[in-house]
Amino acid sequence: MTFERGGGSSTPGGAGRGQGGGRGRMGGNRPGAGPSGNCICPSCGAKIPHKVGVPCYNENCPKCGSKMIRG
Repeated sequence: MTFERGGGSSTPGGAGRGQGGGRGRMGGNRPGAGPSGNCICPSCGAKIPHKVGVPCYNENCPKCGSKMIRG
């Protein structure tokens, strides 16, 4: 086997440039997912608007009292 040194990159788009199509920071349903969206009850499916600065797991469902999750 022979290896060439220098002279270009083997990755399309240049070296060190990510090709990921991910949501980036503060997106999705994980903790710290940003200010918008809803909190959803895993038991009965009720939705309430997410409040800025209040994690969904600190909210109780208005219908059944279960802890909410981010949705």
